Amino acid sequence: MNRALILLRRRLVGSVFVLLIVVIGTFLLLELAPGDAVDAYIVSTGGDAGMIELLRHRWGLDQSELTRLANYLWALLHLDLGQSVTFSRPIRDVILERLPTTLILMGSATAFSFGLGSALGIYAGARPGSFRDRFLSVGSLALYAVPGFWLGLVLIVIFAVDLRWLPIGGIESIASTKTGLARATDIATHLVLPVSALGFIYLALYLRMMRAGMAEAWRQDFVLAARARGISRRRIVLTHVARNALLPLVTMLGLQSAQMLGGSVVIESVFAVPGLGRLAQEAVAARDTPLLLGIILVSAVLVILINLLVDIAYALLDPRVGASEAGA
Repeated sequence: MNRALILLRRRLVGSVFVLLIVVIGTFLLLELAPGDAVDAYIVSTGGDAGMIELLRHRWGLDQSELTRLANYLWALLHLDLGQSVTFSRPIRDVILERLPTTLILMGSATAFSFGLGSALGIYAGARPGSFRDRFLSVGSLALYAVPGFWLGLVLIVIFAVDLRWLPIGGIESIASTKTGLARATDIATHLVLPVSALGFIYLALYLRMMRAGMAEAWRQDFVLAARARGISRRRIVLTHVARNALLPLVTMLGLQSAQMLGGSVVIESVFAVPGLGRLAQEAVAARDTPLLLGIILVSAVLVILINLLVDIAYALLDPRVGASEAGA
């Protein structure tokens, strides 16, 4: 536990600098993009030169880039993300409304892909070279090559349009008055398709990694020694081979968190899920730079927290990692 705490402290210190780089880099990149929130507003609603000047002054766009960056960093020190140009509300409130939906979608897709992918990887790697091993390897490769948005559209056509088994999109029924278990069931039903579209891609990745890890573990000396002692194959697979093959998957879980968060932007757009991904799309369309900065900052914090948990889990699973970090 002490090793995990030392590792956590080191990672938290480094995360502060990572967030600072993310904020400054994102701000500068958005400033290089043509147009701003006033241009997007005028295109959609119209206005004269006086209105343009008034809006630029109201939204602080008449100040220099360095001044706006300094003001933004100072506000962040006070946990103030600013005001959304699109919604005319505090950005913190807008993000907090959408964040739970994205967390549910990501958490469900991660649990689905990691759990089922690991199980299928163990099933395939238990007997390398068998028919089920080759079948699952080829199937996972084909699944990994499928674009997420295309898979989502196919799932909608089959299960929502043709069979009418599941809702087309959204997070729950419109104007629903359900509460308690009935509402949870309604939300779960709406999440089946987006979770499947987002999770199947990473399921294929975890399956292939687990299968490759088990194929490598079968050649290790400790596995050969266990087989020589007459331990059953089932026990060797679950206790020795699968456990050692699981460590790389834990690392990949943290690395894939950023990609899954990025993939949720596409999936939320396809299924009209009101999460951070769709909010980011709306912010880009309206050139709402403060809102987009807030979304990226919160996303970076999420990725850092997930990787912190993964690092701690890895240190607990493999004491050598925690010992090396503590001694560094």
